[in-house]
Amino acid sequence: MSSNSAASRKVLTKDEARALIDRDRRSFIKKVIGGVFAGSLLMVLEAGSGELPPAQLPGVRGREYGFADHRFAFVVDINRCIGCGSCCVADKREYNVPDHAYRTWIERYLIAEDGEVFVDSPDGGLHGFKPRTDIDKPIRDGFFVPKLCNMCKDAPCVQVCPVGATFKTPDGFVLIDYERCVGCAYCVQACPYAVRYIHPVLHTADKCTWCYHRVRRGLLPACVNACPTKARKFGDLNDPDSEISKILRSPEIITVLKKEMGTAPNLYYLGARQEVM
Repeated sequence: MSSNSAASRKVLTKDEARALIDRDRRSFIKKVIGGVFAGSLLMVLEAGSGELPPAQLPGVRGREYGFADHRFAFVVDINRCIGCGSCCVADKREYNVPDHAYRTWIERYLIAEDGEVFVDSPDGGLHGFKPRTDIDKPIRDGFFVPKLCNMCKDAPCVQVCPVGATFKTPDGFVLIDYERCVGCAYCVQACPYAVRYIHPVLHTADKCTWCYHRVRRGLLPACVNACPTKARKFGDLNDPDSEISKILRSPEIITVLKKEMGTAPNLYYLGARQEVM
């Protein structure tokens, strides 16, 4: 949490907060169109367009969404991730994520010949990655690891919330009731994956939601839609013919992060290395 006490913060009305968010969103879009994020932008959307190109989830769009019909999972293929930052740009644009906060981010792992591991994530990977000039030993290997909410079946953040603001939906999403959240940050501390933060404007907890508002409309999460190498995959496990079901039934090595925590994540990784676990 911020070092400022609650009493010293200016409390905004909801209308004032929304107006501020809208202003920041316009500022961010101007930066995108102006080329500040041009390296990633071309992979996300055409300059000046109003939204990401639509990508649909089979079996969802075109009929009423039924909670009991779906059980979603997310797969990240580390072998495909190139660290371009397109997913981060798409997420910032979709949610107007404040500076220095990330609902999703990318970590770079560099492995030296002697086995030493160097990990960095400049600006969350929003602008891509530049070569490291501060490492004075040969590098034998490197890869990128996208991070986001794990949508745990047994989520610690749900358990510790004192006001019930963090909750699970009937279709398995871990979400936040921003009207109820008091910004105590218990959930931020409880999350073993460090995916939560306190929003500096709204003073509530925030995190990745797997774009629940898009999924309910039959659309893919924004970051999945934006990934140029298809390193991010999302789908319904209740559909045996979905790509996600086929991946999780495949003989490939599939892992979850911090399995020993017993949170039962619904975020899976293909090609994850021991250095990440």
